[in-house]
Amino acid sequence: MKLPFKIPSQAEFDCVGFGLNAVDHLIVVSGYPAFDTKVRFNAYEKAAGGQTASAIVALQRLGMSTAYAGRFGSDEGGRFGLLSLEYEGVNLDYAETIDGADNQVAFIIIDERSGERTIIWDRDERLSYRADEAPIEIASRGRILHLDAHDPPACAVMARAARAAGAIVTADIDNVYEGLPELLPLIDVLITSSEFPRRLTGSGDLRSSLIEIQSRYGCAIVGATLGARGAIVICDGQFVESPSFEVPGGCRDTTGAGDAFHSGFLYGMLEDQDLETCLKLGNAIAALKCRALGGRAALPTSDELKEFIGKDRKTRPQNNRLDCG
Repeated sequence: MKLPFKIPSQAEFDCVGFGLNAVDHLIVVSGYPAFDTKVRFNAYEKAAGGQTASAIVALQRLGMSTAYAGRFGSDEGGRFGLLSLEYEGVNLDYAETIDGADNQVAFIIIDERSGERTIIWDRDERLSYRADEAPIEIASRGRILHLDAHDPPACAVMARAARAAGAIVTADIDNVYEGLPELLPLIDVLITSSEFPRRLTGSGDLRSSLIEIQSRYGCAIVGATLGARGAIVICDGQFVESPSFEVPGGCRDTTGAGDAFHSGFLYGMLEDQDLETCLKLGNAIAALKCRALGGRAALPTSDELKEFIGKDRKTRPQNNRLDCG
């Protein structure tokens, strides 16, 4: 199925990201600890993360030209996060360091048996954007603007500027934030966590909630990532499902798998692929990411991605396309 919109063929950047960055403290345990117990961890790692920042790094590593607009703390964590993006070659002309603020931080407990994680996080309010603080100059300089919908009023300002320039707006959303209903009609591709559609609509049926979101807000593509079950989207009245890939060597950590999925989907869009291929690329990069601790360590290059998909081509099941009824 062809994508239902035209992506600009040229811009200063392939993708501009506006959203979160974080410093993750990853702790691996043999099993999730019971309440009021003590357990010894098996591994620890400090890594750069954050929904939008990690998706942008993934695209940069795939050979796309990218820019990131977001706020860092002036603490050691902020310096660590900023340098991580600088090292990858991401344009940071519109990244800011907020004097006196602490960088967003997360403590992530990973179950060694499955790689599944539990996240405990905090964000300094001084890192938030008001609508009048949105860096709109960068919003119109990419073929795609990618958001994570924190600070929805500022995201709406960015989305309007991007659309006015002909760019496509995509979003990765996992929770309902104040001001979100005003942002959602400005999003072309809305792919969320599996729980978000229920939180937004109140419906426990995923397909029904995706139909309702699309009907209510007019997003061209609406979908959800489903972890080990892959992903599902609705477009032009049809549901398209795409199964996950096996993680090479077994799943070590699911942290950032959703961010990785978005990078693959965006990569497919930027390479003028069809919807099924965009989903396939998203699931492939998510699987490769899960090979190592943290949201970025195992993100592939384009050559690694092609090799991985090539090896799996003979056994991978086909996407299932269903009428939504």
